[in-house]
Amino acid sequence: MNGGSDESSKEDGGRGDSKMNEFKNYIDTQKGWITFDGAATITRTGVNFASGAAFSISLEEVDILDELGKGNYGTVYRVRHARPKVPRVDGTTGRVMAMKEIRLELDEAKFTTILKELVILHECSSPYIIDFYGAFFQEGAVYMCIEYMDGGSIDKLYDGGIPENVLKKITYSTIMGLKSLKDEHNIIHRDVKPTNILVNSRGHVKICDFGVSGNLVASIAKTNIGCQSYMAPERISGGAMATGADGTYSVQSDIWSLGLTIIECAMGKYPYPPEISATIFGQLNAIVEGDPPDLPAEGYSAQARDFVKSCLNKNPKKRHTYPMLLLHPWIKSLSKPETITEEAEAESEATDNDLADAAAKQLSINEGSGDAEVAEWVQEVMERKRQGLQPASTERPALHAAPFDSVSPAASLES
Repeated sequence: MNGGSDESSKEDGGRGDSKMNEFKNYIDTQKGWITFDGAATITRTGVNFASGAAFSISLEEVDILDELGKGNYGTVYRVRHARPKVPRVDGTTGRVMAMKEIRLELDEAKFTTILKELVILHECSSPYIIDFYGAFFQEGAVYMCIEYMDGGSIDKLYDGGIPENVLKKITYSTIMGLKSLKDEHNIIHRDVKPTNILVNSRGHVKICDFGVSGNLVASIAKTNIGCQSYMAPERISGGAMATGADGTYSVQSDIWSLGLTIIECAMGKYPYPPEISATIFGQLNAIVEGDPPDLPAEGYSAQARDFVKSCLNKNPKKRHTYPMLLLHPWIKSLSKPETITEEAEAESEATDNDLADAAAKQLSINEGSGDAEVAEWVQEVMERKRQGLQPASTERPALHAAPFDSVSPAASLES
């Protein structure tokens, strides 16, 4: 880690030494460990969680294949787990992974981000959430090994718009990942956007980047973090329309972000016009004071447009919930019968015939092998990018960028 010089320590009145002492609660310099409030300990050879789960991996075990990108918090590499010291029962020996290198630099925000992401990745096992393979600490950096998605984040692929039937399946998988966070782990994502939705050439769709996620307390959260381009009006305005008037907001804020994400993927660009989104003030004012964007009437089904409207109601109490969205006609046929819960039945006031029809539907998305239609679309776009027939990047609005935007655990298809 980078320590300051003696001269600079004197100039700052000893604040550098004080900062080092503060981080002794995290770092054991003699053992080379990082400990997070008893929740997890990261060493040179792996990570051990308080739950008893342990993941063994080290820098000596991997071969770095190439660099995928850089962000505010560090660098992401594509690596191969070539020399495992401990045989792995999950078949990851030799597996290509994405490895995040996060330089600590005595930044407490980074410690918080690392802990949140580590705990969520290790606890949240879902076919719709990025897989976690382990972590280790070496030479002032934490390394996280996670699933590599060769298609990358969907913002790298959506130029010209995503076909509605593919978009429908991406939406379904995203909802299932977010619903799993909420229902099984009491977690709200707080940073739903295209850069945090990944795809691969096998047709899998998974959410990632949980460094700003937070636990829900009575379905509300108080901190105002995440990418402001996708924030719900109640988050920007300080919570006046939310559950409380003290800046709190509920999981419904993620559903607003989902609605904007769907439109962006459908149109291949950020939903608010460039003349509005070019400035920070204009963008925030449009979200809070203006009408919500919508899918164009031409080129998109009435069901798709209605689905998006149900996500983008400016009153969070009138927005659909995840169970209600899963019962919406636009994606209902993709749901397994068990996703049709009593909660969903009550919220949507579905009839017995609706539920029977949903239960009779066969699962269209195979969780193990991925979806064939999504896979075909990803492969086609990846091939066009290799041939230089599709732009590699999209212009961003004023508040779009956020830490790790450019370093998701994904393939870099830039030319």
